[in-house]
Order: sequence, then C-alpha cells, then structure tokens
Amino acid sequence: MDAGSLGVMIPIIALMIPVIALWTKHQQKMAEMQLGATAEQTAEKAAQYASKIQRLEDRVQVLERIVTDRGYDIATQIEALRDTRRVDEEGAGVPLGLEKKERV
Repeated sequence: MDAGSLGVMIPIIALMIPVIALWTKHQQKMAEMQLGATAEQTAEKAAQYASKIQRLEDRVQVLERIVTDRGYDIATQIEALRDTRRVDEEGAGVPLGLEKKERV
C-alpha cells in the first residue's frame, strides 16, 4: 500500500465509523420494538387463555354441582330412559314421571 492510497482510505474509514454506529443503533431500536410487540402479543394470548380457562372451570363447577347436589342416581335415570321403565319400579332414585299413556 502506498502513501496515496493510505491517504484516501483514512478519510473513508473516518466517515464509515459514524455510519456504522448509526446503523447499529437503528438495528438495536428495531430489535427492541420487535421484542415489545412480541411481548404484547404474548400477554394478549395469555389473557385470552386465562379467560377461556376460567369459563371452562365455571362450567365444570356447574356440572359438578348438578351431579353432586341431586338426590338421585343419574346412572339409574339414564338406564330408565333407555329402557322406558320408571325409576321407582327399581326402588332407587326419584321418579321421572315417564309413565306410558295408554291410547284409547
């Protein structure tokens, strides 16, 4: 390398340093913005999932209450509905009132 080319390279390198610094700072800001957007989307999805889970838990509680608060055996009632028998004929549960009406 001769003195002439070194004289040209020094100003070029001197001008490139601020350009590279600005470009690096811009890239850092872009990465931060992207990270913020991703965090916001993740938080929104988490809130949606939490809301959905809460609705499902509420539904399960209602179903548990239906099953446990009744004074009769649900399996017996289901079987009675299948067989079109009255529950009280079997001696268990609460009658459903599924008596067959005779046609005249």
